[in-house]
Amino acid sequence: MSPTLSPALRDRAELFTLLAAWSERGWLRELDRALAQFLAELDPQASPLLILGAALASHQLGQGHVCLDLAATLADPDFALSLPPEGEDAEQAAQLPSQVLAGLTLDEWLAACAGSGLLDGEGAPLVLAGPCLYLRRYWDYERRVAGCIDERLRAAADAPVDLAERLATLFPEPLVLDGERLTDWQKLACALAAQGRFTLITGGPGTGKTTTVVRLLALLQEAALASGAPLRLSLAAPTGKAAARLTESIGAQVASLPVDEAVRQHIPSSVTTLHRLLGSRPDSRHFRHDAGNPLPLDVLVVDEASMIDLEMMANLLDALPGHARLILLGDKDQLASVEAGAVLGDLCRDAESGGYSAGTRQWLEGCTGERLADPALVPGEKALAQHIVMLRHSRRFGSGSGIGRLARAVNAGDAGAARGTLAAGSDDLHVLRLAGEQDRGLERLLLDGLPGTEERAQGYVHYLEVMRDLRPTLGDDAAAWDAWAAGVLAAFDRFQLLCAVRKGPWGVEALNERVAQALQRRGLLEQDHGWYEGRPVLVTRNDYSLGLMNGDIGIALRLPEPPEFPGAQPRQVLRVVFPRNDGSGGLRHILPSRLGAVETVFAMTVHKSQGSEFAHCALILPDTLNPVLTKELVYTGITRARHWFSLVESRAGIFEQAVQRRLERRSGLREALEA
Repeated sequence: MSPTLSPALRDRAELFTLLAAWSERGWLRELDRALAQFLAELDPQASPLLILGAALASHQLGQGHVCLDLAATLADPDFALSLPPEGEDAEQAAQLPSQVLAGLTLDEWLAACAGSGLLDGEGAPLVLAGPCLYLRRYWDYERRVAGCIDERLRAAADAPVDLAERLATLFPEPLVLDGERLTDWQKLACALAAQGRFTLITGGPGTGKTTTVVRLLALLQEAALASGAPLRLSLAAPTGKAAARLTESIGAQVASLPVDEAVRQHIPSSVTTLHRLLGSRPDSRHFRHDAGNPLPLDVLVVDEASMIDLEMMANLLDALPGHARLILLGDKDQLASVEAGAVLGDLCRDAESGGYSAGTRQWLEGCTGERLADPALVPGEKALAQHIVMLRHSRRFGSGSGIGRLARAVNAGDAGAARGTLAAGSDDLHVLRLAGEQDRGLERLLLDGLPGTEERAQGYVHYLEVMRDLRPTLGDDAAAWDAWAAGVLAAFDRFQLLCAVRKGPWGVEALNERVAQALQRRGLLEQDHGWYEGRPVLVTRNDYSLGLMNGDIGIALRLPEPPEFPGAQPRQVLRVVFPRNDGSGGLRHILPSRLGAVETVFAMTVHKSQGSEFAHCALILPDTLNPVLTKELVYTGITRARHWFSLVESRAGIFEQAVQRRLERRSGLREALEA
């Protein structure tokens, strides 16, 4: 090995000194360093390059990647590894990955890995596939997911013999938007899902994913009831927030279906989380339902599938019986899951182009009466493509929507068009360019919202005014207090500040403090730390004993307690009120002392906002480029807004640079399916 390479690449002691320094600075997790030490003990002859690769492969799991791509790492080490982490000045950082790996070639790294017992053998802890280094467990997850999907792609399901007639009943009118007759991709999605055991339906906000799946369930259930054997159906989502949102929208959709009441009664009206569906075991990675105890289902629909990580997808596919249909819904262009893997994004990579074979195209056109005439569609023969439908027409963000135009430009990576959309102005778009950290314009936006809008785009003052001005009296009954609490929650849900990062002056931690202090100065909060009335909190970990899911938002409110003895005055106690995530519209009242995994949520990361929508949403970008700043993050932030979107820029040019960068999640899932 060349003597010009970094000492850490040639000497184990130097390597562990480096890993310890990275761990102390928070660049690596202690888990990553400990794994490297353990593997070095397993194979005393293993090259430092292989040990370093294992530590970095573990680090990449924490960044959402399934493996370490050695070639991509060498091409741009600091960016590929997201080091240094957010909030740390790279110019002041010693021993950057780019410095450590300088001069190393891919052939040298691969050669250093050859022959180690850490890679050879069925139970070896590491797997090297081409230039990608995996921890064994995640290699196994990827193979399991690819194998299960491949089996489902090969096994057709029985579509109703009168499919065309049933589709015509459920979609009686041609699709016309802005006076133009368009291809009804919802109808095509129903047709495709009716004859397969694995279907992916992707599309942006307002394209009708929920409408599509409700009509699909009606189609399948009506045909099953006609034969006397109703299907066992279930709806699920990765988080409680996403499950609650889908539950709310399902009811109205089912009620409007042009089918008999008996069919409606057999379509589920509630949505569960994947953890509840599979039966999570406390303090364990395992679930009650698995290959040996499969789910008692015939059809499973999973919404917000972009949030499903590789391990969860492996567990879900293991637990689903072979005959059951699996339909995954989601927006492929959103951010991927926080955990390792971007399953929906990997599978739907080429959804825009269709890739349908002549046989698929002929069958779809024959049973739907639609014409697949979009010039963007290209023919193909890959099995996976025959099971993917992309919904392309947004009812929410039409041609007149500034939010819609901005989202489309960002999604296309067209920074010039995105900036042009912002500059052109629109009633639903607002840009705030900050002059510095103390710019008072930010406080006005976050507290008071946007001036001059017909129906005012609110800030955080609004929910606190509702809390203060509409409070019931102590003599009012419990229903009045619940109605008030629900009103406060609804008012808070009208606005949300989103951040790209957690650290630094433009991150979640600093801005949560800043908003609380500003509200206290206005006299709307009694304090800005600890537990106080009006504090909004985000649940950061599932708590099944309390019925709370990761992502649930509650607000601390003073509520009356029954008097301790007859004749005593009722007293008020601070409780945190959460909406029930079962779609019932009910509330949970929980003592703050029982809540461990919560954080203040005036500001939240864009990642945490997935599965949520807000009437007015503000996205603040930091003043330095960061690996998390990609078009997927900006697109996800924009599309959380229903009516108004505000972009807050702390430095010129960051928005354009983010739009031009694409999220790269390293995995081999797509390649494994197409092998």
